[in-house]
Amino acid sequence: MPMNRRELLAGIGGMAVIGLEGAATRNANSHSAIVPDGAGSLPAASLPAKSDFSIPAEISFINSAYTHPMPNAAAAALREYAEFRSHPQAVSQPKKVVANLKAEFAALINAKDSEVCYIPNTSTGENLVVNGLDIDYKSANVVTDALHFEGAILHLQALQQRYGLDLRMVMPRNWRIEIKDLERVVDKKTKLIEVSLVAMDNGFQHDLKAVCDVAHAHGAYVYADIVQAVGNTPIDVRASDVDFCACSSFKWLMGDFGLGFLFVKESLLDRVIRRSQYGYYEAAALDSHFLPGDPPSSAAYTWELEKNTTGHFEVGSQTVGVTHILAQSLPYIRRLGVENIYTHRQPFLKRLHQEMPRLGFDPITPPESTSALISFAVKDYKSVQQRLRNANVNARVSQRYIRISPSVFNDMADIEKLLQALS
Repeated sequence: MPMNRRELLAGIGGMAVIGLEGAATRNANSHSAIVPDGAGSLPAASLPAKSDFSIPAEISFINSAYTHPMPNAAAAALREYAEFRSHPQAVSQPKKVVANLKAEFAALINAKDSEVCYIPNTSTGENLVVNGLDIDYKSANVVTDALHFEGAILHLQALQQRYGLDLRMVMPRNWRIEIKDLERVVDKKTKLIEVSLVAMDNGFQHDLKAVCDVAHAHGAYVYADIVQAVGNTPIDVRASDVDFCACSSFKWLMGDFGLGFLFVKESLLDRVIRRSQYGYYEAAALDSHFLPGDPPSSAAYTWELEKNTTGHFEVGSQTVGVTHILAQSLPYIRRLGVENIYTHRQPFLKRLHQEMPRLGFDPITPPESTSALISFAVKDYKSVQQRLRNANVNARVSQRYIRISPSVFNDMADIEKLLQALS
């Protein structure tokens, strides 16, 4: 059979890889992965992992919730791919076997890789879920909260303004969303509850199981934005019973812009959520019937769609460069262990909760929070920015708050350096 366009692009875009998502890796229940070169030498839960990153010794980078640095091995893989792409004469020379990235991501959230597909960003995942649910804007309602990702709220409010969607917004109390306040606005007409598992502004973390219990008791579904949680906080889609979740990779997955993941519970495909767009990457088979040597047919093309999440939502080709990064970073995260990453930051959070109020910064993160983000109100943000800049400390400072987000390469010295700069 002649090579079709999907095969051609897979050949050109992934010539430096073998079997990125090939037939050998499509077992729906498989969590195995082909480990990329060098992953076997990664330290097992050795934190802080400063030597695995190229952050200058004089810089305290505590801003991974904004954009997480790439591990050295991931950056090297990207450079190797760029070098390969700059030499077209090597197109036929595959150089490296990479992981089954969907299986790697699925293992982080206890899903099947058949329930995972690629998306370009978190917002696309949220749109695919809302559009795929085919919500009746005249009768159904959607519930969210003010700590949800602002881009998703923009999307929902636009639907409210244009189509009259009954959008119910729960406001925070004491910088947290109370489950009883969420439950109070849910009824039998609720179609979807949308939340950010970890809030981008202050790190509040929902009890996702409790949210799902409320939704399912009323016949509704739950979408969770997990971009500020996956890779740094244990997530179990089976235990929580969440229906949909999505993320980009440039934050705690240590990837880059342009590629993320969407999870859809397989029992909901076609029965509850449908395809809202079509593309050739959804096809299990796509054949032409008019070119020389094609098999005969009355149609110019015949095709069959995959029955998994990829076959419902993955329209076209991915940013291949990012797959080379993730082929290193996802196994790296799993080698370090998400539980170990979670435990590593807890002393930092405790120290910040103790000391920042003494320096005049009121917390806007609940004291019981264990997520990777911790925030404090700022009165003179320009002064704070300047003091941190002078001290070579990189944290997020906005007009409203300072957000500190330590990762695997940070240690207590980074925290003390920030506190000293602000004292």
